Amino acid sequence: MKKVKTAVIGVGALGRHHLKWYSQIPQSKLVGFYDRDKEKCEKYSSEYGVTAFKSIGEVAEHAEAVSIVVPTTMHCVVAFQMIERGVHCLIEKPIAASVLQADQIGELAKKHKVKVTVGHIERFNPAVKALEDIDIHPSFIEAHRLAAFDPRGTDVPVVLDLMVHDIDLALHLIKSKVKDIQASAVAVISEQADIANARLTFENGAVANLTASRISLQPMRKLRIFQRSGYYVLDLAQKQADLYRLAESANVTEGARFPLGKSGKDVVYVKRADNGKDMLESELKAFLESIINDTPPAVSVEEAAEALWVALQIERIGTESILQMLKAT
Repeated sequence: MKKVKTAVIGVGALGRHHLKWYSQIPQSKLVGFYDRDKEKCEKYSSEYGVTAFKSIGEVAEHAEAVSIVVPTTMHCVVAFQMIERGVHCLIEKPIAASVLQADQIGELAKKHKVKVTVGHIERFNPAVKALEDIDIHPSFIEAHRLAAFDPRGTDVPVVLDLMVHDIDLALHLIKSKVKDIQASAVAVISEQADIANARLTFENGAVANLTASRISLQPMRKLRIFQRSGYYVLDLAQKQADLYRLAESANVTEGARFPLGKSGKDVVYVKRADNGKDMLESELKAFLESIINDTPPAVSVEEAAEALWVALQIERIGTESILQMLKAT
């Protein structure tokens, strides 16, 4: 099996998991990592038996592919250095601090014929994967992503930290351009929005209603999809899906069949449980396989840039709503 020389730039709370999986995935040959924290360098260099590189430039000299897991404001700078040296990149979400930067990353990747993908990891959630054999064309999507308060995350707006996952899923599933955005937000604990809600209307008539909070007592990550032929509930936290399909549009050999009230129609219900696959492992494998097989990455720069554009619009509108409320009090 062909192996790709891999490295990680930034081994903080998330980056260390990239490091772990690169050390285990068959398609990966972990050659090292870079971080400014000397204690982390000593710890992980010893734990994985790899080099703690002294600079980002040194990473590019030894690696064929890297995970960029640094603050969003540094994504563009680091990605440029890697791409210009011909190194394939997985950039954690959001892809960059601005759409302009995202576009520049995409243009540079095309120029140097480098694979770039973005860490919209929910694409690899077993609950989302459960939809792969179903003809999905949503009319309405409702998403709730609620998390407990963590001071570590308050430097990033809740829309870019949490809601961006569901923005990406909505765009991925609906497959139409966003026509209208309505949003509101509330700053409760931090100086930025802690709760945000957005209503996206798409050119094909579909609607997505998204809510994200980082001050919830009961964590939740659920996505509900409504369409003419069925209703699908994805529990992204439990990595499982409840699938309800009209019998005439479903595979009747699978699942329980029961009448839908007095409608005269039957519904087929299937529960698809967690398949046990780690989402990050799947994401990194897909990244490396796109390099080995020279196939398009799972999440393109263009898709990530569109999700970022929508997120920034929601963030702007939400911030305006906060300011309006402050003026009124």
